[in-house]
Amino acid sequence: MKRRVVITGLGAVTPVGNNVSETWQGVKSGKNGIDLITQFDTSNMKVKVAGEVKNLDVEKYLDKRDARRLDRTTIFALIAAGEAFEDAGLNGATFEPYRFGTFVTSGIGGLGTIYSESRKAYEKGGDKVSPFFIPNSIINLIGGNIAIKFKVKGPALPIVTACSASTNAVGEAFRYIRDGYCDIAFAGGAEAAINELGIGGFTSMHALSTSNDINNASIPFDKNRSGFVVAEGAGILILEDYEHAKKRNSKIYAEIVGYGTTCDAFHITAPDETAEGIAKSMELSMQDANITPDKIDYINAHGTSTVYNDKLEILGIKKAFGEYASKVNISSTKSTTGHALGAVGAMEAIFCIKAINDSIVPPTINYKTFDEECDLNITPNKAVKRNIEYAMSNSAGFGGQNATIIFKKFYN
Repeated sequence: MKRRVVITGLGAVTPVGNNVSETWQGVKSGKNGIDLITQFDTSNMKVKVAGEVKNLDVEKYLDKRDARRLDRTTIFALIAAGEAFEDAGLNGATFEPYRFGTFVTSGIGGLGTIYSESRKAYEKGGDKVSPFFIPNSIINLIGGNIAIKFKVKGPALPIVTACSASTNAVGEAFRYIRDGYCDIAFAGGAEAAINELGIGGFTSMHALSTSNDINNASIPFDKNRSGFVVAEGAGILILEDYEHAKKRNSKIYAEIVGYGTTCDAFHITAPDETAEGIAKSMELSMQDANITPDKIDYINAHGTSTVYNDKLEILGIKKAFGEYASKVNISSTKSTTGHALGAVGAMEAIFCIKAINDSIVPPTINYKTFDEECDLNITPNKAVKRNIEYAMSNSAGFGGQNATIIFKKFYN
């Protein structure tokens, strides 16, 4: 028999806040987390804006040694995981460590380390590369560091699927718990790719907005959109078997009830122009949840602010939802946070859960110009009140990855 899976803890570090409370307040109020890049000199680069994490006192959360030696991606992950662990009431709690999984991932991993150590090797020779280069570069040690810190010994599986990575991570953790392989899990992702190499790579692909206007750069569904804005941060959730959570007398934010994932098998970077893959992902998630499209009240769209992604995701929603597509509230919170690549799906899962809890749909900010190819209810500029029983979150990634998860308001 399949088990119920609930969310008992949340943690986040984002461009609009350094914890869940600050972040959600920023997202629902329409705060813009995008600003001029401060981490490196952009004077010789086309792209000058990003969604940076701001005013984060790392040593408030980690000791000086870890703060100095760890990659920025892992630092974000550990801070968000710590918040989620404490939020779930797990500090000092008794649990079976081999039944506690770690499904924490990244789209790129320790790119800051890769960039800085590559420069060192070029300038000083390969023998001068840090002994922490490999551990700080590989994606599995983001979750590995979390497992070590919190002494959890169950499956530690980084699901690496580009920008759908942390949505897939949440979905796979859901399945592991629902099917009885784990009782509890960290699930989510982290990313820190705002450096010359990361920004330069995406710029050369013509994927990024080159607008220097922070209010006109990440503009999902707007007719004048021209590319996404890279962001950084982490989102971590604690997923738990309902009976396990009930025995601990845990507070429960929401229930996760559906998960679907597909591959376009179309192109290394471009989405399938038929939108069949993303539509099928949504359909599979609703089948998994055993609900019909009319039950979904809110969709947190992938909504990257690229020309093709936005219009094809809208097409996919129309295919999956049929006549109900115009009745569901949709928004892209990447308008506030930017696109945190492999971490953003977990951030947006948190936004879905908070939207359910607060009965509020967060807005797609900085929306100005209607696009006839994005003609659904994209909740422009201001949050709206709505009772949300079911919320859906979509993610997509290079390689044709699609992932969808569904959250439900919790009832005993």
